[in-house]
Amino acid sequence: MNAFELPVIKKVAIIGPECTGKSDLSNFLAEHFKTVWVPEYARAYIDRLTHPYQEHDLLTIAHGQLRLEDEWLRDAKDVLICDTNLYVIKVWSEFKFGTVHKQILESLATRKYDLYLLTYVDIAWEDDPQREHPEKRQQLYDIYLNEMKQQSVPFVEIKGERDERRKIAVEAIDNLLKKG
Repeated sequence: MNAFELPVIKKVAIIGPECTGKSDLSNFLAEHFKTVWVPEYARAYIDRLTHPYQEHDLLTIAHGQLRLEDEWLRDAKDVLICDTNLYVIKVWSEFKFGTVHKQILESLATRKYDLYLLTYVDIAWEDDPQREHPEKRQQLYDIYLNEMKQQSVPFVEIKGERDERRKIAVEAIDNLLKKG
């Protein structure tokens, strides 16, 4: 690499229904690979709202998520771990509002990732004021799985106890990094 070339950073998005361990896994993977992880923008955004979030808020959340990814990419080493991406916003928007904003779909079509880790619903639900549908996690997982099967980027299902999930994720990222 010469002085004018930027290092190639692989982007890994962790997606799945709410309360399936995405943030815990993101933090672990960033520590394991000595890199940074992009937090879920929606959490901070929704915490600041003075009213229940609405459909138009999802576009603002999508813009914020992409901005964070771009900012954190500069500090990544070899791989950038993204705790969610626009697929999560797309699935949630369709599920909750029955539609997805055109800009979210356009950004989803142009924003590239190298690997998706799809977290399964086999861990216990933890109540949180932002979480809405514990009884719909399997239904939402099936939607995510269908989304992943319809796109060309590799994905790995993350299932099992915490240590098993971490092992599967590390192996998937190791394989991605070996490919160069």
